[in-house]
Amino acid sequence: MPTPINRDHLERLLRDEHAQLVEVLPPDEYQDEHLPGAINIPLKTLDAETTRRLDPQRPVIVYCYDYQ
Repeated sequence: MPTPINRDHLERLLRDEHAQLVEVLPPDEYQDEHLPGAINIPLKTLDAETTRRLDPQRPVIVYCYDYQ
């Protein structure tokens, strides 16, 4: 279930629970700007196959870096 989080919560999840960051922008935009450690799974390809590399035992943080 999606849950909005703030920066402090994000940092705690990354530090304490080794959360996985997933950036959903297209690859060219991911290359321009993404958070350190984030992996790219473009939203248009997000499915069971493309998320197979994620560890189901760790939290997943999905975000979209958007300048707007």
